[in-house]
Amino acid sequence: MSSKPADTHAAQDTAHDHDHEHEHEEQGGGHAGHSHGVSADADKRYLTGALALIVAFMAGEVVIGIVASSLALISDAAHMLTDAASIVLALVAMRLAAKPPNGGYTYGLKRTEILSAQANGLSLLLLSAWLGYEAIRRLFEPPEVTGGLVLGTALVGVAINVAATWMISKANRSSLNVEGAFQHILTDLYAFIATAVAGLIMVLTGFVRADAIASLVVVALMLKAGVGLVRESGRIFLEAAPAGLSPERVGQALAARPHVTEVHDLHIWQITSGMPAASAHVLVAPGEDCHAVRADLEAVLAAEYKITHTTLQVDHTHDTLLSITNAGDATEEHCDESHGPVHRPNDP
Repeated sequence: MSSKPADTHAAQDTAHDHDHEHEHEEQGGGHAGHSHGVSADADKRYLTGALALIVAFMAGEVVIGIVASSLALISDAAHMLTDAASIVLALVAMRLAAKPPNGGYTYGLKRTEILSAQANGLSLLLLSAWLGYEAIRRLFEPPEVTGGLVLGTALVGVAINVAATWMISKANRSSLNVEGAFQHILTDLYAFIATAVAGLIMVLTGFVRADAIASLVVVALMLKAGVGLVRESGRIFLEAAPAGLSPERVGQALAARPHVTEVHDLHIWQITSGMPAASAHVLVAPGEDCHAVRADLEAVLAAEYKITHTTLQVDHTHDTLLSITNAGDATEEHCDESHGPVHRPNDP
């Protein structure tokens, strides 16, 4: 996918451009100092502390939930089990993501954090389906529930989850992996609040269906968090542009820069959360400095769109293509196989 120059001089110039780009990459040109994901140890202390709190409380809650015949408590305990699993996944993923690129894994294992986030989201969705079924069944056939035990345990659970939520909130939540664990814990905090309200209602009024209703509130929260995690991790796996970033606008902005005659094969994606990348084929007006144009485009991508991991192939425009483009004919092929729209100066 590279332009064929119209004469020998252009061919030599293009070859020089590519040699310079290769040298630019080897020296770390636009990539030096990148923050590629989350470091392996930066947030380990917060996540480990939250994990210890959750596991200790979860064990006691299962016992009390069985004694009190409370689905709300058992559902909270089940959710806490997924909380613990999500934190373990986050810790493992952070360790793997910190490994340097090796062999065929040219980006390293940075997307393990996205696998972890997606696993967290799917676990929330599956658990919410089971708890939703049980809650609806208990609405029609409510068992006897010990409201006092439910209330007391839920209040302790609120305190435990406030502490765990605070710990994880101190971690780097720009990582979708850490955000997945945070959403688990935050949802569990809301769940305990709903369970405490249900316990209080049962103590004051004897309305045992409040337990099942509280469980449905928990299910709704789990569904919301689960869908969000699956959607965001799915966008990264499908190589979508970061949410809120329009490739069309980026292409138009690049094409509007001085001496740029065309931008095509523009791709914008995320290697992992917080690590956007872009590549494009850029055509420059004959006689202009390709190196300067590339540096200018890299600066625009970094400053305006926070994209610092870039690969730009820069060539001079064919004289024939330039004359056709100026004539307004967009049917001329700029390369053998183009992907996506073509952006030219003054495009609407």
